[in-house]
Amino acid sequence: MIRRMLTFCAIVALLAGLSTPALAADATRTPGSPSYTVTLTSDSSGTTWTGHESVSFTNLSADPLNEVYLRLWDNFHGSCPSTPITVTNVTGGTPSPLTVACTALKITLPAPLAQGQNGSVGFDLSIVVPSGADRFGHDGAYNFIGNALPVLAVRDGAGWHLDPYTNNGESFYQLASDYNVTLDHPSSLLVPATGTSVDTPGSAGRTITTATATHVREFAWAAGPFTKTTGTTSTGVTVNVFRVSGVSSSSATSMMNTAKNSLVAHADRFGAYPYDEVDVVLDNNFWFGGMEYPGFVLDVVSSTALAHELAHQWWYGIVGDDEYNTPWLDESFADYATDLYRGVSGTNCWNSVSWQSSAEKISNSMAYWDAHPSRYSTVVYTYGKCALHDLRRLIGTSTMQTLLHDYAASHWYGISTVADFKAAAQAATTVDLSSFWTTHRI
Repeated sequence: MIRRMLTFCAIVALLAGLSTPALAADATRTPGSPSYTVTLTSDSSGTTWTGHESVSFTNLSADPLNEVYLRLWDNFHGSCPSTPITVTNVTGGTPSPLTVACTALKITLPAPLAQGQNGSVGFDLSIVVPSGADRFGHDGAYNFIGNALPVLAVRDGAGWHLDPYTNNGESFYQLASDYNVTLDHPSSLLVPATGTSVDTPGSAGRTITTATATHVREFAWAAGPFTKTTGTTSTGVTVNVFRVSGVSSSSATSMMNTAKNSLVAHADRFGAYPYDEVDVVLDNNFWFGGMEYPGFVLDVVSSTALAHELAHQWWYGIVGDDEYNTPWLDESFADYATDLYRGVSGTNCWNSVSWQSSAEKISNSMAYWDAHPSRYSTVVYTYGKCALHDLRRLIGTSTMQTLLHDYAASHWYGISTVADFKAAAQAATTVDLSSFWTTHRI
């Protein structure tokens, strides 16, 4: 995500309901191989959606899986217990009351799943999009629906990850998943979405958009009377630009060119883009600069912001990470990739640098940044990418290029950790990097 400003941070609300998870003996990330099937029907405006969602999964861990947790992330945007995301009629397990400020729903399974065993849960779903030009909100007739689908939480060596929602950055930690999403909506509304979409006629005056996405972290869509333009990159990726009425056709053309060029540049550096298309949704009323989802980004008209969000297709999307606990692994890397795309060398990167305290580190979690919101962008984005520029200068440009390309390949559809990257960087060079990490507060 790129932020133009940090406007508010409700720390108490974010942390409400947070509890310490029980430790799992096995560090394997589970439940794995999630496959989501969703069918939703909208009202006439695309603001209210109702239907059904199911998810199947496999216990990859040697430890039994007694329960799963769904994250209802967008309930942050309501007033718990009055929430915009409502789950009812759960099947495949027994639901408990909502926790973590109504963003976590525990579902106890009928019997523990042993390693390799499969399970599934289903439920009826209602989504009501609140007012506001936000990653979950509507700007007049235009609805932006990010993080609205309930998704499985991850259990690993630290236990269940039930972190609170953060509005300064991201809380999302998802394993690569498959989605088949059917959206029934008025034909007057265009519905850009994650994955590859096919439109078919529905009932009178309605269209059914079926979006299919494989190996993605999450699913997002929008709905509104957008104007759409379509292009294709030199490598054959379809780029769709959707704009609200306040964005000019010339701005859309400029952003189309940025999207095509940056996608090709990022793919050259980090590995071929593995999906068929990208949807870019433009609205200058977003209070943030841009927001990334797999194959789908929200953006103001800014070539720098768009190059950053598309870099996230690799750093967070293809190469996943725990965005709440290690935000630098996607934000710093996406900003570094944006610099490379723009030909920015980072030569004067550290001008006017001032650390606020000894506790301030590039690798701090969103818990720290939510307590120090004015420093998040400066340290994680700016200092973070500066550190990567320094690493490139220290080990050499060619070595750095190979490191990032090979690191992406070895973590393709997987999860990156700080320890993983440090180890990979050290293995790529004869230079002892111990002092580098200390000096750069990583």
